[in-house]
Amino acid sequence: MSALHTAPDLQSFKSAVRDQWDKSAEGWNDHTPIIRAWLGSATQAMMDKANIRLHSRVLDVAAGAGDQTLDIAKRVGPLGFVMATDLSPVILELAKTNATRAGYMNVDTLVADGENMALESASFDAAVCRLGLMFFPEPLCGLREMHRVVRPGGRICAVVFSRPEANPCLTLMMSTALKHAGMSPRDPAQPGGLLSLGKPGLLAELLGSAGFTDITSTVADAPFHLPSARHYMDFVRSSASPIQQILGKLAATAADAAWADIEERLSAFTTPTGWVGPNELLITSGLRQ
Repeated sequence: MSALHTAPDLQSFKSAVRDQWDKSAEGWNDHTPIIRAWLGSATQAMMDKANIRLHSRVLDVAAGAGDQTLDIAKRVGPLGFVMATDLSPVILELAKTNATRAGYMNVDTLVADGENMALESASFDAAVCRLGLMFFPEPLCGLREMHRVVRPGGRICAVVFSRPEANPCLTLMMSTALKHAGMSPRDPAQPGGLLSLGKPGLLAELLGSAGFTDITSTVADAPFHLPSARHYMDFVRSSASPIQQILGKLAATAADAAWADIEERLSAFTTPTGWVGPNELLITSGLRQ
């Protein structure tokens, strides 16, 4: 266990994250078309780097509402299998509903803590985690769990936000939210934060510590294209991001003022053809020997 966290701290943190995602589940799911447009290329790269193919058994960690789960289910085919896990039972129920509506009978769900999953060892050909691992208070524990459940010869791939300077929308929102909340600036590398795994080399190092070899890491631009900054604000407010958690503690009028300030600052990314928010992702994979 990290020196930054005690057992009670961990449980409190995870309970807060679970509660926030339970509350945000419906709104996040409603934004699925926007999320697919934003992360479509990264999702395909993630599946490629995890060597997901026809008939594979795949673990999708921190699956959320299951947007990427459906892409995986399509790739592995009816004789393949996808297990989608998440800490939030509410959002995972939406993932299950989405898979059923799409006609994918090869998807199952399990409410599980990604750092301690009740799954059989060496039972999957691959494991993935798209924009979830950086929220883990102990990401090394999550990677060790993925190492445990993936068969020898199987691969994993995790997608996280990269360097703070390459993700100015996130840093701007966080700094503005903290200012309005009267809180000191945070170290971006603080465990459990949006940019906690963005330091170059950090995620690859953690994969090595978890026992993976043949580790590769690539950077991918993932700009957010929307009609306006207001549309981006609607999306952010539908998620359980740290910004939402910070401003959720303020009185309604103070929170409204903070959101208005954030929107005004984000308007700097408005272009003649709409709003384009810069984002950079890190796509890192490893092999279990």
